[in-house]
Amino acid sequence: MEKVKCECGHVNPYGTYLCESCGKPLKEEEGKLANMRYEGVARRSQTYKKSFIDKIWNFFSSVKVGIWIIVLLLLASSLGTIYPQEMYIPAGENPTTYYEEEYGTTGKLYYQLGFHNLYGSWWYMLLIAALGISLVICSLDRIVPLHRALKTQRVTRHTGFLKRQRFFAKANTAENPEEEIDKAEQVLLKRRYKVRREDGNLLAEKGRFSRWGPYVNHIGLIIFLIGAMLRFFPAMYIDEHIWVREGEEVVIKGTDGEYFLRNDQFFVEYYDEEDEQFREALERAGAPVVETFQTNATLLRRTDNGAVGVGTELEEVKQQEIRVNEPLTFEGFSLYQVDYKLNELSEFTFAIETEDEELNEEIADLRFTVDLYEPDMVYEFDNGYRIEIMEYFPNFYINDNGTPDTINRVPDNPRIIFELFTPDMDPETDTGEISLIGIQMNEEINGENEHTIRMVDLDMLNVTALTVRRDRTIPILIVGGAIFMIGLVQGSYWHHRRIWLQNRDGEIWAAGHANKNWNALKNDFEAVSKSAAIPVPADQADNEEAGPEETEGVENKNGPTKQ
Repeated sequence: MEKVKCECGHVNPYGTYLCESCGKPLKEEEGKLANMRYEGVARRSQTYKKSFIDKIWNFFSSVKVGIWIIVLLLLASSLGTIYPQEMYIPAGENPTTYYEEEYGTTGKLYYQLGFHNLYGSWWYMLLIAALGISLVICSLDRIVPLHRALKTQRVTRHTGFLKRQRFFAKANTAENPEEEIDKAEQVLLKRRYKVRREDGNLLAEKGRFSRWGPYVNHIGLIIFLIGAMLRFFPAMYIDEHIWVREGEEVVIKGTDGEYFLRNDQFFVEYYDEEDEQFREALERAGAPVVETFQTNATLLRRTDNGAVGVGTELEEVKQQEIRVNEPLTFEGFSLYQVDYKLNELSEFTFAIETEDEELNEEIADLRFTVDLYEPDMVYEFDNGYRIEIMEYFPNFYINDNGTPDTINRVPDNPRIIFELFTPDMDPETDTGEISLIGIQMNEEINGENEHTIRMVDLDMLNVTALTVRRDRTIPILIVGGAIFMIGLVQGSYWHHRRIWLQNRDGEIWAAGHANKNWNALKNDFEAVSKSAAIPVPADQADNEEAGPEETEGVENKNGPTKQ
């Protein structure tokens, strides 16, 4: 669109209300006061509305749109706190069934709608991105024209500009107007104004940097949002759980198989019930109270470049006792003690028995041990006996289809289906003796068996739960938060004030504008008036029939104006 050239020679963008240079009104407006919102300059969103890009720009430049995005984010975030997120449900639980079993129909609906993993969902991330885009476009739509107008403003302003300021007065009381303006200059310099002179006229300005406070605030918030979004990238943020059994070595998540952790020992200490200091509280508890739980761990590092688990060579890096709030740290990773499980089933030992006494003596030494974490599927003996595991259910239950299944791979309720072959049977063609065996369970499946597989021993282990955490977004969040606070302070505790004094044919014209805190500006005028024959301007907002002007952050008798 064509630009508008003012009589002062300055070329203004289309849609400008007040000339950026001299301040002459370029459009007819209702009311006595000038529209000083963003210095009366043209904003892109108010002038360009035809193309598809213009419509996108105008949509995100709207403050109302930004507020609605924030409202939607708040509503979504509150929904995510109704039930625990998936990362916080007990380890090993299947979220598909957990929410329904724990919270009923609402829990099932919560899971089906995807609220169990809300903060990592694509639509939640899209809302955060939309908020960031809105902040960027809102800021650019306002800060660019505002900066241009403040940078190009002249000392000598158009009479129409001065008359329509909220603080304005003119008087012909001074014999030497130039001398009185010089006196006013000295007063304003003492009050830390930056003063510019042009053809005997004066512009005193103070606190312009406060006008950039909201935009500095936006920059900090944008950086903070970027840091928050980066937390969903594994290279930037890791928050995982690992369960490590005593004597076991597991790879540490997020290290690409380079680091391992070995649980050398785990133990729990309880408060002494005989301790007088805690006796009353312990009696009320009615059960032993944990004082501390600790993992004696060894950090291991892979020394070869082979695949994990295939001839992996490990070297010890360091040993450390891991307690609550005393993590093991290395290369930006921290391993926190968060949970434990005592006496988890580890191994079952079985013996083969029969009612035939002679045969029973022959097979009396036939024992085998099943590792409940990684069981062998076949057990063969020298005398020709053979046992195969047909099915293994570490955490047995009957699913909705009425068939055996396992909730997870943790051996909390193990069931094993064995098939036993005697020396005179052919495993390829014959059907062996089938049994379903678990804790306090031993059932024959295909009729009466001549042999019985009986559990004779079991082993248990303690298991520790550690959180693996690495957060490279903390510096970004700190920088964003610091910039946000700087902008907040900058825009809240300072304000932009300007005073214009002009000699118009021996008559002194005085006008002033502030983006807020008009009382401070009035005090400055009163200080000038005491030292020079400069009139104290009246507040024209008192007589403004059309209502107060819309300026950034202004508060007046009619209430706060739009920001």
